[in-house]
Amino acid sequence: MKSIPYGRQNITKEDIEAVVNTLTSDYLTQGPKILEFEQEFAKYIGCEYAVAVSNGTAALHLCTLALDVKDGDKVITTPITFAASANCVRYVGGEVVFSDIDPETYLLDIDKVRALLEASPKGAYKGIIPVDFAGHAVNLQEFRALADEFDLWIIEDACHAPGGSFVDSNGDKQNCGNGKLADLAIFSFHPVKHIACGEGGMITTNDKSLYQKLLQLRTHGITKDENLYSNSIEFAGGDESYPSWYMEMQALGYNYRLTDFQAALGISQLTRAELGIERRREIAKIYNESFKDKSFIKGQSGIVEGHAYHLYIVEVEDRLGLYNFLRENRVFAQIHYIPCHLMPYYRQFGWKDGDMPLAENYYKHCLSLPMYPTLSEEEQNLVIDLIDRFYEK
Repeated sequence: MKSIPYGRQNITKEDIEAVVNTLTSDYLTQGPKILEFEQEFAKYIGCEYAVAVSNGTAALHLCTLALDVKDGDKVITTPITFAASANCVRYVGGEVVFSDIDPETYLLDIDKVRALLEASPKGAYKGIIPVDFAGHAVNLQEFRALADEFDLWIIEDACHAPGGSFVDSNGDKQNCGNGKLADLAIFSFHPVKHIACGEGGMITTNDKSLYQKLLQLRTHGITKDENLYSNSIEFAGGDESYPSWYMEMQALGYNYRLTDFQAALGISQLTRAELGIERRREIAKIYNESFKDKSFIKGQSGIVEGHAYHLYIVEVEDRLGLYNFLRENRVFAQIHYIPCHLMPYYRQFGWKDGDMPLAENYYKHCLSLPMYPTLSEEEQNLVIDLIDRFYEK
């Protein structure tokens, strides 16, 4: 029997042709496919600007740089996320302050964030990084109101949720990363994500000044926009205008560029994005119906409007036993995530067991089941049957 992973990319003939066409073109990097991918992604998300970068971690790092996070700046995020959501603050010398989750949604609990903010003088914190965990969209309307009250910026980590959304208080659908509520949002194109480029990331925003800063920062801090030049035409070696070779490094940036062939793959994958979301939601409904009345299921992702279902998570007793039983039968479930505050790196800053009781309790029971558009009905039924069999023993 072939193995069933928790996530898997879907590469089609059209994807391969798109990549090959770019590989045989004049550009492998810094070519026209980058801008095309950015424009198509911005259109899909519904934002003004998109900046393609090498991966989601690079996207987070560039966001903290663009927002001018400095040594000692305090930033709030969730402990239930991939480490990069917190690490980006440390890259620029900021202080990560974790806040606990809502045990029903697994998302950053806004009431606990408010309590943190109210317990300190105004100005003590600089920003919030909420995470659309597993594809469940954070209610950014509520977080925006809170951020405005305390003069904070927001970076939305939407790596799990391209195509995800929530409905605001006016009854309008707000797409994850649309730039209307968060200052910046980031996405990942890792193979197990909705859109796969091998590696890759995207930053979205509606703020033109942040957009221009990001463009510089992703390419060594260099600009070729003569409207932004500081040095004179004479210095540049021109006569009446800047020569075409001229460029300026105006900030300390990084080489965080995406390649053209990765962008070509992303463009092709984007054409199937909505079909992928629909299939993920079908799979989630089957899981939900199969487990909703089972006593051994202590919690599950459930059916939520706008959920993008990067992951489908259940909370169970004897998680280790079930995990091993599934592996013995070639079903490779996964754990998302070990609470960040209890990683050895973050323990050195004083974080300890018991600081985030809800996140810690979640970690003891959580298990991510296979969830990807090409998961067949037969494979999903096998996963469900194996779980039933384990608990009926």
